[in-house]
Amino acid sequence: MRIAIMGIRGIPANYGGFETFAEELAPRLVQRGHEVTVYGRSNNIRYREPYYKGVRLFILPTIPNKYFDTVAHTFISALHGLWRKYDVVLICNSVNTIFCPILQLSGKKVAVNVDGLEWKRRKWNALGRTFYRLSEMLAVVLPDEIVTDAREIQKYYLQRFGKSSTFIPYGAPDGPVATREILDRLGLKGRDYVLYVSRLEPENNALEVVRAFEQVRTSLRLVVVGDAPYATDYIRKLKSTKDPRIIFTGYVFGQGYRELQSNAYAYVQATEVGGTHPALLEGMGFGNCVLANDVPEHREVLGDAGIYFEVHKDGDLARKLQWVLDNPEIVETYRMRVRQRVRDRYTWDLVADRYEALFKRMIREGKGV
Repeated sequence: MRIAIMGIRGIPANYGGFETFAEELAPRLVQRGHEVTVYGRSNNIRYREPYYKGVRLFILPTIPNKYFDTVAHTFISALHGLWRKYDVVLICNSVNTIFCPILQLSGKKVAVNVDGLEWKRRKWNALGRTFYRLSEMLAVVLPDEIVTDAREIQKYYLQRFGKSSTFIPYGAPDGPVATREILDRLGLKGRDYVLYVSRLEPENNALEVVRAFEQVRTSLRLVVVGDAPYATDYIRKLKSTKDPRIIFTGYVFGQGYRELQSNAYAYVQATEVGGTHPALLEGMGFGNCVLANDVPEHREVLGDAGIYFEVHKDGDLARKLQWVLDNPEIVETYRMRVRQRVRDRYTWDLVADRYEALFKRMIREGKGV
């Protein structure tokens, strides 16, 4: 098959979940004999070779603005892809659904991975939230197939719109790495820090994690990994903490990120909006004891392999953190549970199997077979 992936910042991944998803999925599809193209944004991707791990790259311009970056680049990508001989195109993010007809004009089959419920994010103004809600409605009529990466999101589309979707989860890494370069750089020894990873935006509750950690009694550090391009006031408030145990690293990707996940004492997932969060599965895949905000999407992914807290319940996260810090034997129990859950449900090879099967079915149905 000839497959294209659009609607992301591009690969090699240097930003977030969809980018890591493409970097894991696309090479696996190439290894299975398919021709795969990934579109990237010129303001994000500095890699200048035409191929990456066998994947064809097209790096195209965009409008580097909070509200137009994604849609502008996907529009340009769709126009570019209109003239190329792809069998199927995977568009990421429901906001890009509006561009499906451009690609369908030339007979291409189009699937949209709708992601989570973006209109719930506090970073969007009223116009942004309205556009995301409109995009949800378009997602049930324009693409040939919609993909949801969480059962809760699948249920939402079915109950709200009566639309069935194909559930394909996000994948997880297959274990820790042995290198420790970034730990040396940050003055960490391994198992001597709690890890938090996310875009530093209000609904991801980094501030609540920092405030909870300020209350616990421990010599361990809190390592906060992440940033956000348009949240300068919020990040300034985060970094105003007087606790010397808290380290802010900014964005960390690649081997450095894997090293931090591999050597944490525990991992905290405090998000409250979205479907399956990639960082949660990555924390699980690297074998961490995970403390997660108690929302249905996290329960779906973690099951009984994690510890839950209520992020807006006063003192709850601090109490759970203290309990985990005081009981290392509990940490080891949850490490074993989470490794087994990943092996059973969330390997990237299984994700690739499901996308390959979906694309083949879409092409068959397009031919009336």
